Amino acid sequence: MELLLPLVASLLIGAGVFLVLSRALIRLILGVAFISYGVNIAILLAGEGERHDAPPLLQLPGPHNDPLPQALILTAIVISFATTALLLVLALRAYQVTGTDHVQELADRPDPARPVVVYADPEYPSVSPEIGTANDVDAGGEGADT
Repeated sequence: MELLLPLVASLLIGAGVFLVLSRALIRLILGVAFISYGVNIAILLAGEGERHDAPPLLQLPGPHNDPLPQALILTAIVISFATTALLLVLALRAYQVTGTDHVQELADRPDPARPVVVYADPEYPSVSPEIGTANDVDAGGEGADT
């Protein structure tokens, strides 16, 4: 029974790492959740054990448990819930926009919100291919003809 919880924690972290390394967004989110569950169990195991000194500000006899790991786990549960919710919303929006949840396909698609840079404008032949140079006629820079 002593080896059950460390085994569960290691299985959760191992499964989480395997899922994070896949290329689907939903698997990535599940992997992050599994890793956070495994770390919570590991924190619980690290803080396990009875202390024989008196609790702070009280003089109660007998062994007691340390409340610090429990408080850390409670905080980690709240943070992992918020992170999972945020990642699910972002994955849903990415799927709605692109129609896929494959990470490589999302990276290869051009961004529709990015402006297209035109390098040659027939109306202004003195504009150089670089963006925002002083060769623009309307800019009044050094290369402008006045």
